[in-house]
Amino acid sequence: MASDLDPGSTIFFNLTIDGESLGVFNGCEGLGSSVEIHQHQEGGNNGFVWSLPSRVTFSNITLTRPLTPDTSKVAAWITSITTGVTRPTAQIAALRADGSVVARWGLIDVLPVSWRGPSLDPNSPSVANEVLEIAHHGFTDAGAA
Repeated sequence: MASDLDPGSTIFFNLTIDGESLGVFNGCEGLGSSVEIHQHQEGGNNGFVWSLPSRVTFSNITLTRPLTPDTSKVAAWITSITTGVTRPTAQIAALRADGSVVARWGLIDVLPVSWRGPSLDPNSPSVANEVLEIAHHGFTDAGAA
């Protein structure tokens, strides 16, 4: 039963671009937005200032994971930008260890910003990680979890 699952268990993040999975990541940062507020002082009303929304901005999202065979899918997506910019939709699904979905976020007009491959240094025997940073123009309904 889903309610018996430990909510504190390890979470993984599956990234799909236009329905094609780029694999599972173990770190996801930057899911957020902010609203710029314009302060408007109404003439003759000295005791009140209107706070009006003016622009919504969305932060870049950074996904990290140990190096996997899915790295080639990320490289292919980034390389496709050189032949023309398309802005696909994406979905990030937070998954428990058993594969059940905790939450989903749909993203509009996704664009890769940067990719950093692993540092392969024999003097530093650590996990070879990759980092993918993506930009987007907002959230869309990704369906209920």
